[in-house]
Amino acid sequence: MSQVHVIHENSAWIEPLRREFAALGTPMAEMFLDEGMLDLTVPPPPGVFYNRMSASSHTRGHTYAPEYAAAVIEWLERHGRTVVNGRRALQLEVSKVAQYQALAAFNIPTPPTIAVVGTGNIRAATEKLGFPLILKHNRAGKGLGVRLVLSAPALAEALAQIAGSNDEHSQPRDGIWLVQRYIHAPQPFITRAEFVGGKFLYAVRVDTSEGFELCPADVCQLDSVCPAVAPGGAHSPKFQVLEGVRHPLIQRWEAFLQANAIGIGAIEFATDADGTAWSYDVNTNTNYNPEAEARAGVSGMGAIARHMTALLRRNHFQASSDYAYAA
Repeated sequence: MSQVHVIHENSAWIEPLRREFAALGTPMAEMFLDEGMLDLTVPPPPGVFYNRMSASSHTRGHTYAPEYAAAVIEWLERHGRTVVNGRRALQLEVSKVAQYQALAAFNIPTPPTIAVVGTGNIRAATEKLGFPLILKHNRAGKGLGVRLVLSAPALAEALAQIAGSNDEHSQPRDGIWLVQRYIHAPQPFITRAEFVGGKFLYAVRVDTSEGFELCPADVCQLDSVCPAVAPGGAHSPKFQVLEGVRHPLIQRWEAFLQANAIGIGAIEFATDADGTAWSYDVNTNTNYNPEAEARAGVSGMGAIARHMTALLRRNHFQASSDYAYAA
């Protein structure tokens, strides 16, 4: 039976999508990729495929899940299956270096960044960029490993902590560190623009006053984290959907997504005091904050389910037409 097949490695992140497909009556199957076998001598099952493989899979013990997903996607695309967020999207998901180069091709500003292999070269990179700066992994996810470094003594302390850490995730998965100029926003917020079907869906403002681990899904939030206190003392939620967004970069972001075959994703950006929006992360495994969406009356997972259902119907119609023609 033709179905929507969801490629992933984190069942908790799929639960909202399961509910949305069930509400539409859309048949759905899951391809949980951690370990297993891929028989290249047989064709894939019928249907359309949605890749939700995450760059942070290694933090959940699924170290080679992205590589496994890459092999599966090669198999699917070889057989002409419709894959949302296929080969190129996965490449960008696991490499911010690749993201920044692809964004630059569309004149989308990204923070000045130096890629470094080996922690011994981080100091030299900081001398080129100056302080304050952000130190982070090329492949990470959820903002893990991101450090704001304000001075040379703070850098020395950060490097000492990294060197002395027993945490296996203290080092970047691919060995590449990014030394990046810190974009100072007038208020401690970043913005995340969400896209479904390659088109802008909505933007959500995220309070960064408590740090940079910004995964919006419920399962990413810690019970001890309360809603952040915004500047001025007014209480505001950590995630807030913005109304009436007409950002001047939307058309360029959409063109970038289309050129890189990203059907569903998000772009995070920070706006400095001069009004320049600096795009610093492309997420092709986007999650949504249910409380923020409930307040705004929107649903990212609902939009994804409708988009994938439309693709499934189109695929089924095309297959039926081809069969009728052949008959």
